[in-house]
Amino acid sequence: MPHGSVTLRLITLSVAVVANAAAQQEPRPPDLPGAPVAKQESAHQQHQNPFNTTIEVLGRRSIFFPEIASSRGSLSTRQKFELFADESVSPSRFLSSAAGAAMSQARNSLDGYGQGMGGYGERFGSSMATAAANNFFGTFLISSLLHRDPRYFVTLHGGAGHRIGYALSRIVVARTDDGKDAANWAGMLGPLLAESLANSYLPVKEQTAGRTFQRFGWRIGLNTASNALREYWPTIFRSLRITKIAPGINSNAGATRPSR
Repeated sequence: MPHGSVTLRLITLSVAVVANAAAQQEPRPPDLPGAPVAKQESAHQQHQNPFNTTIEVLGRRSIFFPEIASSRGSLSTRQKFELFADESVSPSRFLSSAAGAAMSQARNSLDGYGQGMGGYGERFGSSMATAAANNFFGTFLISSLLHRDPRYFVTLHGGAGHRIGYALSRIVVARTDDGKDAANWAGMLGPLLAESLANSYLPVKEQTAGRTFQRFGWRIGLNTASNALREYWPTIFRSLRITKIAPGINSNAGATRPSR
């Protein structure tokens, strides 16, 4: 069996084990006592304006994008590790890798993997492994060392231009653990280290400095586009009325209220 395939399988297996362990350690929320129906309906009616409804969505932890902040409090080192594991096996990660592998196979890029189901599986696996490495270095390791908050904090005020500009700026600007803005070294170095590590399992043709930096550039571009989607994700869910099944508003949701 080729060395690259062995490395890829080991990385994928490690991510699965870490994600399973993190899921088992997550505490189960306590059951809440029942409240009078009239009071529940009254509270629901008080929060029907669009801004409060979006805050309600943010008050829940996103499954599709677990990196969207649902509270303002900083994360511990352990929580950053758990976030890395959650991101690596999130639905958005699986869908992105599946679509990317399909497009890669259609263009016959990474041609060392060949075609057919075997080639698609290698492309999908390498995408998942590189994303997991990116999350490990960026979300956990570098963010822990430099005291950065790896989550995405949605800004709910301003027009489309302001919100898109904010989303794009998050590539180079990060939030520190104490809530200040700082250079986003985790967001820049994480992808570079991940693509460098990918040279241990990608086809030989890809294992050059030029190809490594090319893949790094593509990953930064994809992360930028993903930030725009994260910015509007709570708004999309508000439009789809998913908040009908959401719990009550979290007053500490991870978003900035507009000034009065």
